[in-house]
Amino acid sequence: MLRSSWTRGPEREPSGPVLVEVTVFAPAVRRDLPGIFRAGMRLREGWPELHGAVGMWLWTRPFAGTCGSVSVWRDRESLMSFVVRPDHLDVVRRYRQRGNLTSSSWHQAWQGPEPLWRRAASRLGPGVAPPSR
Repeated sequence: MLRSSWTRGPEREPSGPVLVEVTVFAPAVRRDLPGIFRAGMRLREGWPELHGAVGMWLWTRPFAGTCGSVSVWRDRESLMSFVVRPDHLDVVRRYRQRGNLTSSSWHQAWQGPEPLWRRAASRLGPGVAPPSR
């Protein structure tokens, strides 16, 4: 598994629980994987200014043909405001019919990125890269 570095959002030290969202996309055709990952990297560029965003990672398993994200939000409203952004909707429209997307989310106390990654990684299965320090 390849994983991006932690990208901080403007909500750097939230108090109380945060919302963690894990997405997994499995394109029907593996040659779509690089384009999907590049689209995620473009979305990631705006993360530091994204209202309610705590931080995120992008990940891919190129040999398994999957990719996704682990994003951390102050609350569900912040996540939903990202989901309906035009740049995100453009990516969704481009790839929606080209594979299978699954997601899961939960609330957890903010303890820094490493504990969040460990819990998210447990949902992604074996072969997940450990958190970077």
